[in-house]
Amino acid sequence: MKRLAAIALTIALAGAAPAFAQGAPDYGAGRRDQDEARDAVRGGRHIPLSQVIAQIAARTPGRQLNTTMGDAGGRPAYYVQWQTPDNRVIIFVVDAQTGQIIGRQGG
Repeated sequence: MKRLAAIALTIALAGAAPAFAQGAPDYGAGRRDQDEARDAVRGGRHIPLSQVIAQIAARTPGRQLNTTMGDAGGRPAYYVQWQTPDNRVIIFVVDAQTGQIIGRQGG
């Protein structure tokens, strides 16, 4: 029974992955992405993450849970997962080149 459930789950996820990928932002993954982000900050092409976190903290009390790099409308972006004091989770989408908050999900 467990094997059948595992197979069904695998098939369901495989079928959903292409549909999800088309509408989802590219969050990136892996060590190479971290190195590229660090090089972009050092080269002055991206705002440091510490500035992004300070900007979010100044307008929304809470704490950073996680951050990933990705693409938003063809531009590099930080996706900052933020937890508010009342335990709501908000994902801020921040333009990595300008530091401007360009989107917000959840909360």
